[in-house]
Amino acid sequence: MSTLTHLDAAGAANMVDVSDKAATARTARAEGVVVMLPETLRLIREGDAKKGDVIGTARLAGIMAAKRTHELIPLCHPLLLTKVKVDCEPDDALPGLRVTAEVRVTGQTGVEMEALTAVSLACLTIYDMVKAADRGMRIEGIRLLEKDGGKSGSWRSEPR
Repeated sequence: MSTLTHLDAAGAANMVDVSDKAATARTARAEGVVVMLPETLRLIREGDAKKGDVIGTARLAGIMAAKRTHELIPLCHPLLLTKVKVDCEPDDALPGLRVTAEVRVTGQTGVEMEALTAVSLACLTIYDMVKAADRGMRIEGIRLLEKDGGKSGSWRSEPR
């Protein structure tokens, strides 16, 4: 493991200087799940949630969150994202929703935090929209699936 880049020689937090890094195409994908009762998943599928379109709203929340990551996570650089895609797929095996996010940029730093933030906020939005029906829902397994670009190249998580 290399040294932590967000700490200076004295151990104080600082934003990493990326001005000397080349702007390259960078991509990150992340995932998470919201596990719920089968009846709650049915409400979402049938569009009967009292607060409205759960999947559409969660998708929008994830996209908005990715764009605002630098405002939420200390020391993250503001990025001009070129793509944010959030999917929320019903999964009867959970039962629940499987959330994935893909984020792209051409820039001097990666977009892993943006992809993870998109998934996290989409999952929280799902919880918020149907919590009246199922307060026992669980948000689980938020993780980076893969990243490409930059000096460190490509990385893929191990399949579960």
